[in-house]
Amino acid sequence: MVRHVPGAHVITPQKAGSHLFSIGGVAIASPVVQAALSGYSDRAMRVLARRHGAAYSLGEVLLDQFVAAVGTNRRNLARLAVADEEHPVGGQLMGSNPDDFPPAAQRLVAEGYDVIDINFGCPVKKVLGRCRGGYLLSQPATALEIVAKVREAVPPHVPVTLKMRRGLDDTPESLDNFWTIFDGAFARGAAAITVHGRTVKQKYVGPSNWEFLAAVKRHAGEKIVIGSGDLFSAEACVAMLDQTGVDGVSVARGAIGNPWIFRQTLALLAGEPPLPPPTIHEQRDVLREHWALSMELHGEQVAGRSMRKFAIKYARVHPEPLAVRDAFIGVKVNADWQAVLDRFYATDGPGRDPADDVDEVSDCDGGS
Repeated sequence: MVRHVPGAHVITPQKAGSHLFSIGGVAIASPVVQAALSGYSDRAMRVLARRHGAAYSLGEVLLDQFVAAVGTNRRNLARLAVADEEHPVGGQLMGSNPDDFPPAAQRLVAEGYDVIDINFGCPVKKVLGRCRGGYLLSQPATALEIVAKVREAVPPHVPVTLKMRRGLDDTPESLDNFWTIFDGAFARGAAAITVHGRTVKQKYVGPSNWEFLAAVKRHAGEKIVIGSGDLFSAEACVAMLDQTGVDGVSVARGAIGNPWIFRQTLALLAGEPPLPPPTIHEQRDVLREHWALSMELHGEQVAGRSMRKFAIKYARVHPEPLAVRDAFIGVKVNADWQAVLDRFYATDGPGRDPADDVDEVSDCDGGS
């Protein structure tokens, strides 16, 4: 497969950003959205993404059984929390038993989620072993029963969407199953489908097949298709829109520690020159903002643990990425966080482009 990620001078913004789209009756203000990311896309990350230009975001993938029985535990409730400023926001569910999905979907609607998304794409081994996520791409009847039951369970104004990969593997049977689920989901009332250009077997190895995404969009016609896979820069986001014709792009791993990717993409879509990486002081301001949002949501102790995994990604944009990463690894409380900012972010200067630092982060780890 040949794919070219062009520089801004050969991107055609008129083609790539010529129309907005809606998921059911939910208007999406631009074609750049934040994906569900297990262990990452909590309310703090989503709010930050929205403030930096993401038109829509999804909460981290949650097990249907967990959502239905979440109780009153603060940490569990934090997993479901929605802020007023982040609408529209989607909640993503994963499971294996079709009967477990309806009560979980209803709970997410009650918590304020505008869209219910179903995960049929997670490639993690323990998820597949429990017949969840990407495993269901091999079980079209079960997958479509889940879609139908969720659609029936939630109010008509709440859209139901799917996240898929292009199949379990590269066999003809997997391709047939993909199309059966894809077409069947729309027939059962799905409002949009996000397609990742790798198979489940590939996990995150090898390139995402954008030619397949283009074929899916041609097949779908006016139905809403969102593309996913290998979106680690603004140029890649616009290139996917331009080359595949998908209605939107879903940024997953490329948004961890890099909320600037959304505004950078919007600038290219508007025909503006590429924005530079954020300066050190711009990074500092966002790090403070993200910490405050996480503290508000989780409390200091949990925020300290949660923010370490974000911080080592933020470090990639700093001119001294390894030293900053090592310093953030030791953060436990607010004072530790501020000490790292005082040490490495006091003097302003240009930032670093993190686009080449791609690592193995899964957008799902089994949920909880």
